[in-house]
Amino acid sequence: MKGETMKFEIKSRWDAKVLFSLECGSLKFCLEAAVKTGADLTGTDLRGADLTGADLTGAYLMGADLRGAYLRGANLSGADLSGAYLRGAYLSGANLSSADLSGANLSGAYLRGANLSGAKGVHRDLVTPLRILLDQPGTIRAYKLVTADGVGPFNGGIKYEIGQEYAVANANTDECAQCAAGINLATLDWCLKEWQPGHRVLIAEFEAKDIAAIPVASDGKFRVHRCRIVGEKSLSEIGWPPPKPEGKKEDETQIRAEIERRTSSKGGKE
Repeated sequence: MKGETMKFEIKSRWDAKVLFSLECGSLKFCLEAAVKTGADLTGTDLRGADLTGADLTGAYLMGADLRGAYLRGANLSGADLSGAYLRGAYLSGANLSSADLSGANLSGAYLRGANLSGAKGVHRDLVTPLRILLDQPGTIRAYKLVTADGVGPFNGGIKYEIGQEYAVANANTDECAQCAAGINLATLDWCLKEWQPGHRVLIAEFEAKDIAAIPVASDGKFRVHRCRIVGEKSLSEIGWPPPKPEGKKEDETQIRAEIERRTSSKGGKE
């Protein structure tokens, strides 16, 4: 019920000692309050916590257990996360600028769109499998997601055509910038995850020396200075898009109408 509060406790992962407690509406609010008071949250147990959009600026979370925590859009700027256990944490869009991540376990963490500028102690080779591209000899192939007209679906700018070479003079070489200027290429799975009806997947060739930046903890996207478009991936050959499940043919309008009908029949409450 709206406005309800309860006592939340933030405990140590090692001995279950209560490090901070507060009567409030959520664990997120409790943690934000703890950070604002300057509480020492070393080794706190926050496994699986929903901390979406939490303001944890400058938080002292050394050795904290944040396995599987949901930190989408959270502000962890300047936070001490040294030795923290962030395996499988969802950090999409999180602000980790100037955070101390020395010795932190980021295995399997989702960092797409996260701001890692100035972050300390991030072992890029541990969290960026795509760095294998830097050791490939000769010609390398990757993919370029484009619209039906051949331009990038997000920022556009260049119209890509098969058989043509392209170069960008100001490609951003900062590995902490997840999305920046340059020719952005990706793995096939990344393209399929971002694919929308009408989009195409082009095949690009380049060499290791052409790579401008492979963002730290990239989810499959990287930037090059130059490349050549050599073909187009046949999506039908790989069964994409997948067929709709039988009996699931209602469009979004019908689904919304049904939800509204059911809600109205209950007097607007659930």
